[in-house]
Amino acid sequence: MNVLLDHLPEFRDGFLGTLAITAASAVLALVLGVLIAGFRVSPVPPLRAFGTAWVTVLRNTPLTLLFLVAFFVVPQILFPGTSPFVLATLALGFYTSSFVCEAVRSGISTVPVGQAEAARSIGMTFAQTLRLIILPQATRTVLPPLSSIFIALTKNSAIAGAFSVAELFSVSKLLSDQGFAIAWIFLWIALAYLVITFAISGAFRFLEHRMGVAR
Repeated sequence: MNVLLDHLPEFRDGFLGTLAITAASAVLALVLGVLIAGFRVSPVPPLRAFGTAWVTVLRNTPLTLLFLVAFFVVPQILFPGTSPFVLATLALGFYTSSFVCEAVRSGISTVPVGQAEAARSIGMTFAQTLRLIILPQATRTVLPPLSSIFIALTKNSAIAGAFSVAELFSVSKLLSDQGFAIAWIFLWIALAYLVITFAISGAFRFLEHRMGVAR
């Protein structure tokens, strides 16, 4: 208990840092995931090829390797001076977007083909059909897997602590280097992660209940 009370500001900053990087990465992953899912079901072959390549490369690349690329390649070649928080958000968001994409694509496949055919028969474009007809119906199916994906994203954010990003894992490293008992540090950090993951799970359960998602 002493390590928590004596270093409450560090734990608070780490907790808020984890919340921030989780939220930012989740938004990026959701936007990219839905966009790439649209590419994967697009009638345009180059878009389908791009979506397939995106998912194949990112899903089969270790997240740590993506962090290494983001921190040691991107600033040197593309965007010098980019903050560690932004780089970590990009690595986490891009990686998670591939899983979001597959979840959304699976949801799209549950919508009857007749829905899209009916939309095309009244002159709607592919983008309009996807946005107004398909995605709203697919959302119910997509919510449960998205909950698991974003919980995994929260735990994956711990890797950012090894790259100078202020979050919960960086707090554990800081305090363990000062000689505090690692078991107590990990206990409080594990409880902090549980708070975040339970909040995410609760939010998705609420959405599923409101939308009447079948279990």
